[in-house]
Amino acid sequence: MMGVLLAGLALVSGCLTGSGRFTSETVGPAPFAAGMTDSTNGTLLVYSAYKRNADFDSSDPNRAEHSDYKILTEDGRLLRRVHNITPTALQDVTPVELAPGKYQVVARANGFGYLTVPVFIEKQRSTVLHLEGTGYWPDEAGFNDTNAVRLPDGQIIGWKYPDNL
Repeated sequence: MMGVLLAGLALVSGCLTGSGRFTSETVGPAPFAAGMTDSTNGTLLVYSAYKRNADFDSSDPNRAEHSDYKILTEDGRLLRRVHNITPTALQDVTPVELAPGKYQVVARANGFGYLTVPVFIEKQRSTVLHLEGTGYWPDEAGFNDTNAVRLPDGQIIGWKYPDNL
């Protein structure tokens, strides 16, 4: 029994490493989403794990807030640190406008600690990454085994982007 447990842990740890790395397929915009703006950039929305402690400086200290995260270039250089809450009453995640291309997001995922997930940004489209553990997908019926990027526990974190571009 102990050998089976250890083998299972070794299998899961093959996807996650101590450095907060996560080997996944690239997350991109929904395949059927229409363009959103006239901009030459795209938008990244990261629903990172919720902060562990209350923020009494918040506009609503009783509401959970998403944790901050980093955006790295494709080759791993720090591009931006994102304070992941808007100053509005809705306190949604912070939309980040980025030039089209591939990036890496380093963020806390509920139940997994810090992960690094590759994302692709397309012109005039939004790439959404759900790491908070309650990923709300209004178009969830469109996901299947070939177009969803998942955590090792099966949770969908985003739309799979074809890496052959």
